Amino acid sequence: MKLKRAFERKETKYQLTEATFAKFKQELASYMTLDEFGLHTILSLYFDTPDYRMIQASMEKPRYKEKFRVRSYGVPKASSTIFLESKKKINGIVYKRRIPVSYTDYELWQQGGAFPESPDAPQINRELQWLFAQYDRLAPRVLIAYDRMSYFYEEDSDFRVTFDQRIRYRAEELDLTRGSQGSLVAPEVPVLMEVKAMGSYPLWFAQLLTKYGLHKASFSKYALTYRRHLAETVAPVDRLRQPEYTKVHLVSAALPIFS
Repeated sequence: MKLKRAFERKETKYQLTEATFAKFKQELASYMTLDEFGLHTILSLYFDTPDYRMIQASMEKPRYKEKFRVRSYGVPKASSTIFLESKKKINGIVYKRRIPVSYTDYELWQQGGAFPESPDAPQINRELQWLFAQYDRLAPRVLIAYDRMSYFYEEDSDFRVTFDQRIRYRAEELDLTRGSQGSLVAPEVPVLMEVKAMGSYPLWFAQLLTKYGLHKASFSKYALTYRRHLAETVAPVDRLRQPEYTKVHLVSAALPIFS
């Protein structure tokens, strides 16, 4: 299967109880298929400036916002492949760009080496490097991990449903090889369902949402982690925006999304 490096879609989130999740998942299996990875753990290491400028801007709900993270599917080893990802949201549409790199190359970069590149994705390489040029001292700030189940729909490859459980974080020992342990971000949300689609939902799925009384929820893993667990000690939420940030933010929005 060819590695997908660019994504364009809408992402909608729903909060489920354990009981609802069990019933909903059972009915969903009549229409969608659990992917080959089954229940797997995802680790995302979010980068930000020392004053958390990127996440604070995102929480203001602007027309354009962006994040950068390093993502690993499972706890990596030196020989593992991980992903450098930028995630942008413009007028409700999510654009994700990523390149695969070896964990060894990532470590060398973090120790002062060259920015890792993917030889067959020059445009994405340039976009990621440009992002780092626009923000002062982007570095790992928090690790967020969760256990995911992902379902695909054979009749529409753009329609996917994921369920994230035990969403947890840690702000120390920001080394992906140290494991996925951490404190729960929101204990009151046992399961977060994300629906990824570009068009309308299949009728049967809309009927399932109605049957179980599920409604759209605002839930950003990084933003909620920052607001609940980091803001008071690292950078208050109500910090006034630096004037020069506005200029950077607007220029970012002009960056080409696709080559």
